[in-house]
Amino acid sequence: MTTLYQERLALFADNSRQTNKIFKWRSVQVNRLAALLFALEDRAVEGDELHNSYALIKDSTGPFSMFRGNSAISISALLSLTQDPKHILTQTMEVYDLMKASKFRTSDYLVVAAYQIAAHTQPDQYKYTVERAKAFYDRMKQSRRFQTSQDDYIFASMLALSGVDVESCGDRMDRLYEALKPQLPFRSGNSIQALTQVLALGESDESTSVSRVLELRDIFREQGLRMDKEYTLPSLGILSLLPSEIESITTDIVESYNYLRTEKGFSGWSITQPELLLLCAALVASEHLKNARGGTLLTTAAATSITNIVIAQQTALAMAAAIAASSAASSSSH
Repeated sequence: MTTLYQERLALFADNSRQTNKIFKWRSVQVNRLAALLFALEDRAVEGDELHNSYALIKDSTGPFSMFRGNSAISISALLSLTQDPKHILTQTMEVYDLMKASKFRTSDYLVVAAYQIAAHTQPDQYKYTVERAKAFYDRMKQSRRFQTSQDDYIFASMLALSGVDVESCGDRMDRLYEALKPQLPFRSGNSIQALTQVLALGESDESTSVSRVLELRDIFREQGLRMDKEYTLPSLGILSLLPSEIESITTDIVESYNYLRTEKGFSGWSITQPELLLLCAALVASEHLKNARGGTLLTTAAATSITNIVIAQQTALAMAAAIAASSAASSSSH
């Protein structure tokens, strides 16, 4: 592990502790995501920046707005990392309204999907990109109606931004799904769908993509780390897309995991193995992408697409954890 990468892991751990102090009343999973977003940019969490972005959201929305829901801290962090948070928030709200008009349902996932479109395309392309996102979502629904839900909004937006053709991409996802389903755990259909959405961004043929995913899975199993569980499966796809040797990827994940386990707030009592693996996957993917940008293995556009998928996946999973925690608390009060 390089000194610079170890410093980033330490930065992420410090950021996590800082965000938990700033937003004590919020889910620790959501707070960790905010910490991750800052660490991916090699920045320490600034309390004033986060508070200002959070206040901006509250001042710009009504009391029942989804922008104030489980996505609020994630969006606050993303806004804090931009040069003009107010402008980006305004644009995000514009895209959000366009998506609602296209019959996307209001949800925390829709807020994040709208942000991704607003932040990564031009205003004159908003309508077109939203239409593409809806086409991707409808194509997913066509193939797997009961597995496609609001958590797929983020991935639909990411695919819309990628420039890939809707139908050919949908066919590719179907073939990947059929190839992967017999190889992966029972009851993981929704996660396999998310995995195929990630793999759809790759340029390798289906056979090569599947082989690389399964090879990574087996090496992690040998290390006692299960990346083929429900919440970690899509991350396996992200790692398989990296322009790096598999041994290098798996070594970095194992070392990152072991390092963070020694940090305060990351013991087995504080964070589960699946969540910690997700965070390690995001940090390792970002590190490998930064190294690749200096060569010819990966274009800037491809690197940006994969980075966006990393953020999208982490956001979706953090919000899922927050929603589950809220539901559990509600049930226990009755």
